[in-house]
Amino acid sequence: MKKAVAITALFLAGLTSSFGQNGNEAKVQIKTSAVCKMCKATIEKYLAYEKGVKVSDLDVPSKVITVVYNPKKTDISKIKQAINKSGYDADELPADAKAYNALEACCKKDAPSHVD
Repeated sequence: MKKAVAITALFLAGLTSSFGQNGNEAKVQIKTSAVCKMCKATIEKYLAYEKGVKVSDLDVPSKVITVVYNPKKTDISKIKQAINKSGYDADELPADAKAYNALEACCKKDAPSHVD
């Protein structure tokens, strides 16, 4: 229940970002259009190739991805672009149309959420 409340608060706050103690690490949470574990794998794979991204973890039920990154090597805009290029929305930015059309039918926005 505490996790659900925390996630809801993050939705209301929109985009959040925080910096680590030494300034070389930041964390951001971004709302996506992901609906399943295959979506999770796709988005996290794209982010693994984004220079400066240290860790990414998509919570499929909430559709929120948490990304820990080095702000000296990348920024929130580039992270969102990587998510868009994978075929998914990133907060207010819509998915790249070509990438979205290439997604499996179960990963489309209008597909019902399924965490299997």
